[in-house]
Amino acid sequence: MGAKQTRYSDECKAMIVELYRNGKTPSEITNEYGLCKMALYQWVNERKEITVENDTVTSLDIKTFKNRIRELEEENEILKKAMTIFAKR
Repeated sequence: MGAKQTRYSDECKAMIVELYRNGKTPSEITNEYGLCKMALYQWVNERKEITVENDTVTSLDIKTFKNRIRELEEENEILKKAMTIFAKR
């Protein structure tokens, strides 16, 4: 049988990444929290900070921004179509 998979909250992931950044070894973290090293490194990479014009963002933030932009563009298209329908009346 396969190993039981555990879901971690965003807060828990951020805490584990902070432990890694504060010098705790990957082996200690993976043993303590029961996760694989690949997951740990993925979380660390997602939360790697990038400084752009005095603002710090992570690749996870960028992914969130892109999703929000896509949602807003879809909403904008719906509103444009609704405007043309109501303008015809």
